[in-house]
Amino acid sequence: MKTVLLATTALLAGAFGAAADGQLNLYNWGNYTSPELIEKFTAETGIEVTITDYDSNTTALAKVEAGGSGFDLVVPSANYVPVFVEKGLLAPLDKSRLSNFDNIAADWKDVAWDPNRDYTIPWQWGTTGVAVNTSVYDGDINTSEIFLNPPAELVGKVNVVPEMNDVIALTIFNVGGDACTEDLEVLRKVRDKLMAAKDSWISMDYGTTDKLSSNDLVATVNWNGSTMRARLNNADVAYGYPKEGYPLWMDSVGLLADAQNVDEAYKFLDFIMIPENAALISTFARYANGIAGSDAFMPEEMKTAPEIVIPAEFAAAGRFLPTCPQKATELYTAIWTELRK
Repeated sequence: MKTVLLATTALLAGAFGAAADGQLNLYNWGNYTSPELIEKFTAETGIEVTITDYDSNTTALAKVEAGGSGFDLVVPSANYVPVFVEKGLLAPLDKSRLSNFDNIAADWKDVAWDPNRDYTIPWQWGTTGVAVNTSVYDGDINTSEIFLNPPAELVGKVNVVPEMNDVIALTIFNVGGDACTEDLEVLRKVRDKLMAAKDSWISMDYGTTDKLSSNDLVATVNWNGSTMRARLNNADVAYGYPKEGYPLWMDSVGLLADAQNVDEAYKFLDFIMIPENAALISTFARYANGIAGSDAFMPEEMKTAPEIVIPAEFAAAGRFLPTCPQKATELYTAIWTELRK
């Protein structure tokens, strides 16, 4: 989900620090914000939006926790929202200022990571699986073995997005464990499998959409919307749902506790809960969102896309990742640090 998108005519020098009328600073995953959405918001409100990108939840958390970022809104994944809340980094939402709050779809209005949506509203949701160029490999792609034990055709041609929680979770599921496990035997298998697989990879990098489109990558751990965008450019790209288990996720927008442009932030939050505006977000990044009625405004290809509509046979294998206890996180970080050396 991930390159810089900058949509602003605001003076960058004024984007950080003191509040400024008519400005909003959004901290979001790269290549994830619809320029058309931002243009429409600015046209209707006069508020200029500066978008700063990040490439992982850990990057976003560290930047915000350091303080003085100047950002007003941030878009963490479900398993990171409780961390932001616990650290006091998000402000409770004043729902009286959100006239469109009831547009949140019923399934997403009271979620485990943010009960009653007291801190965040939906941005987009999706899955983490594998993308494969089927002109290079025409075998079973609905398996995490694509990157953990690559078939001969893909050896030396596999990318792994460097998103620790997704990659560790996929590997835990592959060896038969549960999310957030602290079972050392399971984690030993995870570590050994990842380290053995690493020699078969070409890279651990983001930018998968463009690289899949241009055949610079032929297989990668990837997100569903990114894969759909690549497929629309390159018909050989296909998305696999690992039958061993794969992560489900939702990214949600939260108001930072030290936000300077609070009024502008509330206007933006309310704006993106209008169905046709939520549809602009999805139409650009190619992920589903959590706003009821937005489907009617989306392109027809999204309503049946295999990357968006999870096949029934693989639906049960999708699992939302919980917020892991500190001990589990430390164990995963140790594996990840070794893998990245």
